[in-house]
Amino acid sequence: MPDGSGSTLTSRDRGLVWHPYAPLDGPEPYAVRSASGVTLELSASDGEQFTATDAMASWWCAIHGYRHPELDAAAHAQIDRFSHVMFGGLTHEPAVALAERLTAIAPGPMAHVFFADSGSVSVEVALKLALQFQAAVGRPERQRFLTVRGGYHGDTFAAMSVCDPVDGMHSAFPGVLARQVFAPRPPAARLRMTETGEEHWESDDLAFSAWTTEVEALADRHHDELAAVVVEPVLQGAGGMHVYDPRCLRVLREVADDHGLLLVVDEIATGFGRTGRLFASEWADVAPDIMCVGKALTGGYLTLAAVLATARVGDAITSSSYRALLHGPTFMANPLACAVANASLELVEAGWKDEVPRIARLLDEHLAPARSLSQVRDVRTLGAVGVVQLAGPVDVPRVTRAALRRGVWVRPFRDLVYTMPPYVCTDDDVHRIAAGIVGAVEEVHG
Repeated sequence: MPDGSGSTLTSRDRGLVWHPYAPLDGPEPYAVRSASGVTLELSASDGEQFTATDAMASWWCAIHGYRHPELDAAAHAQIDRFSHVMFGGLTHEPAVALAERLTAIAPGPMAHVFFADSGSVSVEVALKLALQFQAAVGRPERQRFLTVRGGYHGDTFAAMSVCDPVDGMHSAFPGVLARQVFAPRPPAARLRMTETGEEHWESDDLAFSAWTTEVEALADRHHDELAAVVVEPVLQGAGGMHVYDPRCLRVLREVADDHGLLLVVDEIATGFGRTGRLFASEWADVAPDIMCVGKALTGGYLTLAAVLATARVGDAITSSSYRALLHGPTFMANPLACAVANASLELVEAGWKDEVPRIARLLDEHLAPARSLSQVRDVRTLGAVGVVQLAGPVDVPRVTRAALRRGVWVRPFRDLVYTMPPYVCTDDDVHRIAAGIVGAVEEVHG
């Protein structure tokens, strides 16, 4: 039987398996021979082999790296008990413990947890929850959502409807996606460190004021039909790695309060320390009504997401005619995923406050040389996120290969070559990642 590496695996894959946002006859993928720590062993279809530091944390979820002994142990221990049971009519320790842990660390007074299978599904559940809430309090006509340009919330239908209406996938599904209310993208901001080591946000006050005026006007015009405000706090991920002024999140909280809307924050990419706060909402000192988490929740071991809600939201649902949140996945609160998530969050709580600021300093220092390259429009960092933005589209296959030759795995998109590395990266790992990105960009686009 084939050993699952190199050209044999690639030829079996090609034309058979769809990969994310790639045609069946698109660029050939690399075969993974092994993954351990922050290192991937990869093979190309032409036989070339690479040992690469994973700059992507497997799309931002493998924050503790691969084959972490504590996460492995948690998975093995739960398999020895039971790997899955239905959640209808049953409960189990891993789910209850995880719900207790999440409500304890969440920003604001979160009181209830709904476990979903993925980030996209958690957004679907959050939107349904907001609609059920409005109906329960006597406003069933409120069926739309206010959000901002540049957002990304997942690939399922309701989630797509609150993604960016131009750069998202709206045009591929005409007549199917609900028409939401879009405010402009929040104005950009940068987090700086003062000479005394204090954090300071820099932004354009005039742009912020103009944005605020437009958002408030939109809410005034549409409030009778709006159920909630939906937003990624402070950092928009797959919509462009856009860092924005935390004051904008406070404006959205105020708009929601003024018009009887719920504030739904999508912390799927930003949660668990990635931006330099445990949750990105904390940059604005804002407590949401509903919050979605996922990705790093299990440390990249298994798919799991969660929707958190306040007691006010929960009470409204319980007192409604349905009395229940109308969703129930087969694999809801999978015990194996919940057990690993509990172990992952223990690691997060023990280390992120040291690890993320260290990575942030190193990324800021070692990505800086990219600013001198002629095709680079911007270089920005926030927490354990580093972004090199080009003046035009990235040549993804060539930049990927150039980075691999420098010992780094990246997955660029649009005009961005970026990193969200595992938190367990050493200083040398982060230096290698940044140098690999800068070198690949210079080679291909310099």
